[in-house]
Amino acid sequence: MFEIMIWGGAALSLAGLAGLIWCILRVARARRAGLSENELRAAVAAVLPLNLGALCLSVIGLMLVVVGVILS
Repeated sequence: MFEIMIWGGAALSLAGLAGLIWCILRVARARRAGLSENELRAAVAAVLPLNLGALCLSVIGLMLVVVGVILS
């Protein structure tokens, strides 16, 4: 039972990490495009909710892993 919690949490954490890497690459691509300051701010503002969601997903996954390890 707790193994499912641990592996599920690890999968959630990896999905969140992939989302964070995607956000980093998207902002880096916007910076390399040579956009004006306002356009760059708009690009970063568009990525921000996805970044926070990916971070939240990663944190929830890590909490599941820790709880699963403690309870097993």
